[in-house]
Amino acid sequence: MKIQYIGLEGINGPLVFLKTPKDVSFDEEVQIILPNNETRLGNVITVDEDITTIQVYEGTNGISTNSTKTMLKGKPLTVSLSEEMLGRIFDGTGKPIDGLGEIVPEVERSINGASINPISREYPRNYIETGISSIDGLLTLIRGQKLPIFSGSGINHNELANRIITGSNIKEDEKFAICFGLMGAEYETAEYFKKSFYETGSLSKVVMFQNLSNDPSIERILTPKVTLTCAEYLAFDLGYNVLVILTDMTAYAESLREISTLKGEIPSRKGYPGYLYSDFASIYERAGIVKGKEGSITEIPILTMPNDDISHPIPDLTGYITEGQIVLSRDLQGRGIQPPIDILNSLSRLMKDGIGEKYTRKDHSKIADQIFASYSKVQDIRALAKVLGESDLEDLDKKYLEFGNEFESQFLNQDVAKRRSINETLDLALEILNILPNEELTKL
Repeated sequence: MKIQYIGLEGINGPLVFLKTPKDVSFDEEVQIILPNNETRLGNVITVDEDITTIQVYEGTNGISTNSTKTMLKGKPLTVSLSEEMLGRIFDGTGKPIDGLGEIVPEVERSINGASINPISREYPRNYIETGISSIDGLLTLIRGQKLPIFSGSGINHNELANRIITGSNIKEDEKFAICFGLMGAEYETAEYFKKSFYETGSLSKVVMFQNLSNDPSIERILTPKVTLTCAEYLAFDLGYNVLVILTDMTAYAESLREISTLKGEIPSRKGYPGYLYSDFASIYERAGIVKGKEGSITEIPILTMPNDDISHPIPDLTGYITEGQIVLSRDLQGRGIQPPIDILNSLSRLMKDGIGEKYTRKDHSKIADQIFASYSKVQDIRALAKVLGESDLEDLDKKYLEFGNEFESQFLNQDVAKRRSINETLDLALEILNILPNEELTKL
């Protein structure tokens, strides 16, 4: 039932306050109607005996406390969904912005989808081939997994996200789609992604939702939820294997902090709300495989670590919820290695269950273990070389240094245009490992 009210009790940033109506519900969809008939989307975030608080997703500029109309929709926020969304670009609230017109909706769903019930979950198996050797060979992305990327300010994680989107596939006979949520991005960044999608022909498998830095920050609260609602429809209604990429979760968390402050909530670590963990979990736990359903949702949230601090609340809480992390290295980027993935600080906890003879190759696990063991030893020898000088190292240590340099320049460093299959990745790893004496290859 729709109810309309005239006038507001107050405005504070992206929040407006209404004298509490009789039948208002928490999380109810609200339409704000300005005197010029412009409409803005909002929802109820707090209800008490006297005042109801509404967050307005398109900002409160131009809203008057006297003549503004507030319409309560009697239902939660929803998004229109259809298979036609593939190949289309939408704003952070799910409205088309690519000039191709409205979609014809098949269903309308609440954006507040629930986390997948653990009882109905199917254990993640099989892998998604990204074409990036350091991920496919050493940090394998398993279908149904949530594997975040931890970046830093100035590190080009957008290029890595683009390479994953344009290079990922499962099998030719499977339905595969990517739902891409872009939050708080510069205009140039959004155009970079769009241009790449058009040029590589990958747009046909992508649904893109974008919230730019000059869009209302409050809209960023909606973007990941809308993106995941679309992914759930494609996966569990239409049987697609969906890869969800959300960047940048730091921008999302900043918006959450802004709203929490305006609501007068008691802050927790670094000023973020105490419910940041449960809020992240409500997003990350929507990934997975449901028993009896053909599709799956695999999630890659990307976040920027403030001051490269991995103990900051955003990466720290993300790490508790997800199944590993891919950490980008400022040092590797400074040496021109792209993508600059720090494999020794990275981990894919489900990797062992989605590789091997059935999925990738029989020797995959042994090759990965040997790479980690040998490259770890390289770091110790490099530290020793700084003290003694490289010329004073033993011959075996020099072999390890040679291996380390080749591994970084030939394996980790991968040309943007060069996509490697899993077999090419593993063959290259074996070739580089052959630099070391056979007696050192204890894992193979």
